[in-house]
Amino acid sequence: MENALLIGLSRQIALHRELEVVANNIANLDTTGYKADGSIFEEFLMPAASASGFQGGDRRLSYVQDRATWHNLNPGPIRQTGNPLDVAIDGDAFLAVQTARGERYTRNGALQINAQGELVTSAGDRVLGDGGPIQFQNTDHDISINKDGSITVREGANTKSDSARGRLRLVRFDRAQQLQKDGASLFSAPNGVAPQPAPNARVAQGAIEQSNVRSVVEMARMVEVTRTYAQIAAILQQQGDMRRNAIDKLAEIPG
Repeated sequence: MENALLIGLSRQIALHRELEVVANNIANLDTTGYKADGSIFEEFLMPAASASGFQGGDRRLSYVQDRATWHNLNPGPIRQTGNPLDVAIDGDAFLAVQTARGERYTRNGALQINAQGELVTSAGDRVLGDGGPIQFQNTDHDISINKDGSITVREGANTKSDSARGRLRLVRFDRAQQLQKDGASLFSAPNGVAPQPAPNARVAQGAIEQSNVRSVVEMARMVEVTRTYAQIAAILQQQGDMRRNAIDKLAEIPG
């Protein structure tokens, strides 16, 4: 009877973890550049008592084990904004940004210029170019971001020629699934996972990549997980009632 309770409890723990993942996806439906997560579970087989005094062959117990969380790195829908600082990436690349915690990587291309003239994300993290942070001057206007990520501006009121301000540093990863989330739309690279240049990636100016969360799928999954959790809770309640009834019956037997 304890085996049934433990197996049910292991499944409830797994469902609770999956519900957390689904709820986080739904909470980031409108987060620019967000990548949905999914849960991976596996069967954990545990042998029953193996002492020679037990009758019959051993029977293995099947538990549920929370193995990992995976990232859905498929591109999200592209929305045109008309903002010349917004960029959407076409390809399996990321923007490199500098945060207080070190270098991070993102698909969130909602960019802006801070008070120091630096190109930053909506969270204030500096966007990195091939030569470091990208810096603008107070007289810069008509900002143009080309498909290869190079940035040019018109400098001053009477200048008709373009001036370069750097090139967005676009990187890719051979083992992108090993990236670790650091916030809503940032990723960090663990030891052994190094960013590589992404020469085939292209940038679209005046657009952003929206979250790739599929709202209908996630809502349906949340309902399914909630129902399954409730069903298992009912089974565990039945097991508890059976155990309590058995103890009551045993107490009635004369000594």
